[in-house]
Amino acid sequence: MIKENQQLLNRLNVLSDGIIIYLMLPVAFWLRFSVLKDGVKTMGLQSYLRIGIYFTLFELFVMIITGMYRPFRHVRLRYEFGQLWAICMGCFLLLLSWLSIQHQDDYSRQMMFLYFVLSVGVLTTKRFVMRQILWRLRANGYNLKHVIIIGNGKIAKRYLYKIQDEITMGYHPVGYVAEEETEEIGIPWLGGFDRLEAVLEHRKPDEVISAIDSQEFERTPQIIAACEKTGCKLSVIPIYAEYMSGNQQMDDLDGIPLLNVRKIPLDNLANAFLKRSLDILGSALILIVFSPLMLFCAIGVKHSSPGPIIFAQKRIGRNKEPFMMYKFRSMRINDSQDTGWSGKTDSRKTRFGSFIRKYSLDEFPQFWNVLKGDMSLVGPRPEVPFYVDQFKEEVPRYMLKHLVRPGITGWAQVNGLRGDTSIPQRIRLDIYYIENWSLWFDLKILFRTVFGGQFKNDEEIN
Repeated sequence: MIKENQQLLNRLNVLSDGIIIYLMLPVAFWLRFSVLKDGVKTMGLQSYLRIGIYFTLFELFVMIITGMYRPFRHVRLRYEFGQLWAICMGCFLLLLSWLSIQHQDDYSRQMMFLYFVLSVGVLTTKRFVMRQILWRLRANGYNLKHVIIIGNGKIAKRYLYKIQDEITMGYHPVGYVAEEETEEIGIPWLGGFDRLEAVLEHRKPDEVISAIDSQEFERTPQIIAACEKTGCKLSVIPIYAEYMSGNQQMDDLDGIPLLNVRKIPLDNLANAFLKRSLDILGSALILIVFSPLMLFCAIGVKHSSPGPIIFAQKRIGRNKEPFMMYKFRSMRINDSQDTGWSGKTDSRKTRFGSFIRKYSLDEFPQFWNVLKGDMSLVGPRPEVPFYVDQFKEEVPRYMLKHLVRPGITGWAQVNGLRGDTSIPQRIRLDIYYIENWSLWFDLKILFRTVFGGQFKNDEEIN
């Protein structure tokens, strides 16, 4: 039943999106030329409507082939919105490019901008409302996806806990198939592996979830054969799932599937180019605009205490390569500058050093590190070799932070994890950033760094 409902919902979804995309064009026309002042009609509504027919069909086609109408039951709303906005923006830019190539210069740019904002806004609102309705239905026992779990070990219990904790996803566990019954799992035992085919034939689940442990791996051919014979959809949770990220990539080696345990978006050349371009433009602009402020800091440091103006310290960067990170010196010369932690009250700080650290002014020279390519505007904060050697033995997955360039600010920092805070929690957020990087994510972190009030000097060592 869930399959028929999903097909009907998809058709209604496509139809309603098409109506919205097309109808927002006359609405934008009315707003621009009837509501707003000073609108000069250089094209009639009929001309816009003709363009709108082709554009609507094209945008729907793009949304279909990019998977916008696949089931989003297990996908977070923000990811669906992000994909929707990216598609709408791309299609709109292609429309403007096509109009330019066709020398259609009579259209109103203000009206087209209104059209874009209205169509994206209404499409987003529609999806939000649909999600809210579906969540309420599922919470009340409707629109449920009935699943049978195979296995009763650690992996099966983890999956069961997740779907029971997230009731709005609408998964209903009918029961489980395993060699032996156990009371710990909390759902009906449907029998052993020898009854798997009969159970699937009788229960007719919407999906079968194979969550067997490593000692039961030899059962995999039997599970696949039973699901294929009964026509049941099978999803497999790998036995090494706890070591994998939520964002994998499948490669093909002449017919041999290769599953990458961890997908790094910045391994993509286009993504790396975009990020590096932002780094170069951003750091160069900041160094130019704030050069008077940096001159003030340099003079202040010089007169605060004997020693160099710039403090250079070895840090570990991308691919575990060491580099010299620069900052304005905020402490007196001391013997523990490579291993000592600095707190809010530290006798080694100079009076002027405390001032520039309070407002993160001592970080300005790091934009030169960004321009050189040692660092990025956004990324995991780099550590000195002393602590890298210590943390890699104590903190699981610590060295994964070195898969990308370190940053001046990062996802951990804007979430309050700076200074003397939990290293495992920092690494968890750093890895999330690495696995989910996007240009929008970088801009979001930069915005929160400047305006969110979260970021503050997080350099523990000086």
